[in-house]
Amino acid sequence: MGDIYAEMMQADIKRVTVTIRELGEGAVWRNINGVTVQTALLMCDIRKGRTPERRASLAKTLIDVCTEILGLEPGHLNVEFTQHSGDEMYHAMLGGLSDDWKEDEV
Repeated sequence: MGDIYAEMMQADIKRVTVTIRELGEGAVWRNINGVTVQTALLMCDIRKGRTPERRASLAKTLIDVCTEILGLEPGHLNVEFTQHSGDEMYHAMLGGLSDDWKEDEV
């Protein structure tokens, strides 16, 4: 997932952190067409600047990976993006606060 993110979002792989929080069966629910079903959620904290099309493409790709690996139904998985300026993300390994994302970064 980290490799996919780095490639599609044009980011240095060293900036990417993937965390999987297992909340246990029955922890995430959504009402789909009047039926309450168990679902999953991917949350991506990103630096501002990517187009909606780039974010949508990443979301679709990550959903495909999760459905393949985890056996999830594609319609039962949402992806949410929270966008930050670079100086809201601190990476000690990379020297501190991040720069804002630029189209030609990687």
